[in-house]
Amino acid sequence: MKHRFGYFSGACAAALLILGASAAARAQVTQATGYTPPDDTPSVNVGGTIFADYTYIQEPTQTDTAGNQIHYNGFNLTRAYINVTGQINHLIQFRITPDVVRLAVPASGPIAGLTGTLVYRLKYGYGQLNFSDFTTKGSWLRLGLQQTPYIDFEESIYRYRFAGPVLIDKEGFLTSSDLGASVHWNAPENFGDIHAGVYNGEGYTAPQLNNQLSFQVRGTLRPLPMIPIIKGLRLTGFYDHDEYLKDAKKERVIGLLTFENPYINFGAQYEKSKDQITSGGTIVQENGYSIWATPRLPDCGLEALIRWDRVTPDDTKNARKQRLIVGPAYWFPVTKAGIATAVMLKFEQLRYMGSPLQKPTEESYGVFTLLNF
Repeated sequence: MKHRFGYFSGACAAALLILGASAAARAQVTQATGYTPPDDTPSVNVGGTIFADYTYIQEPTQTDTAGNQIHYNGFNLTRAYINVTGQINHLIQFRITPDVVRLAVPASGPIAGLTGTLVYRLKYGYGQLNFSDFTTKGSWLRLGLQQTPYIDFEESIYRYRFAGPVLIDKEGFLTSSDLGASVHWNAPENFGDIHAGVYNGEGYTAPQLNNQLSFQVRGTLRPLPMIPIIKGLRLTGFYDHDEYLKDAKKERVIGLLTFENPYINFGAQYEKSKDQITSGGTIVQENGYSIWATPRLPDCGLEALIRWDRVTPDDTKNARKQRLIVGPAYWFPVTKAGIATAVMLKFEQLRYMGSPLQKPTEESYGVFTLLNF
């Protein structure tokens, strides 16, 4: 033991001498003219995101406590983030984000009086190690409760989550945040990026339920970033492999084509999933399509959202859901990055076709707002 301790101490001393000599050598080197050292000042920033709306449900009608047939209408708060972000130095960053949710609990028990209350839960909480000193800017490693690779990417182009999540999130096939570790790499010359990670697979709303982890990877290619008129074209593939429990498959495959320019953002998505709830049980295969466009007049802030979704929950059955979302929007002018304010008049229709999904069509109207600061 003494011999090992002496060896360990000698190695540490040698390492400290090498580091000291290296630091002294760096201190004597004059940086090249125009060199800007990285900003290592610790910082903390606080911001927020609010989604609020007024919704009127045209169909179907509902029955109130007195037995009257009514059209539900009311004001809603679907998101209220508090974003705390910052850095320890230029290599280490962090984010903590609680999110509002309406509490649903049994009518009896110690917290029965809180039923229906808006409370906060943690949506994001992670540390990030930046790789910009070693590879391309925007490359990093994250550990903690964080964005999964696909949903956050599509929504950064779609921009209308405040009027409803993208198809893959709306139908519950993927979760937007989960506990795990992931790595992101930006290709040189803006040719695309790769985001891959290992996650619990249960999402941020549930604890880990088994010993199975989810592997998710998204790869995006920008084929012609050097040609201005079509540099906004991107092709994306995504794969998620998970298991509900051992030998019970849970898979997601997505293909996405997107295009961005000052006058329109466009996306076309195809999704296919496989779900095997029990070991050796039947594998249910589902597929879905989503096509959306956001034409705009950039000089005056006017936009529109046009979106069509179609989902077949079981390939072996002639049943599907079809969603239509349309409406005009106004985006208020801003002068600083990260600030956004918008209001949208939205019409949404959801049709159920074929057995066993056959039920009345749902239709609603609403005013939806976004405030991000």
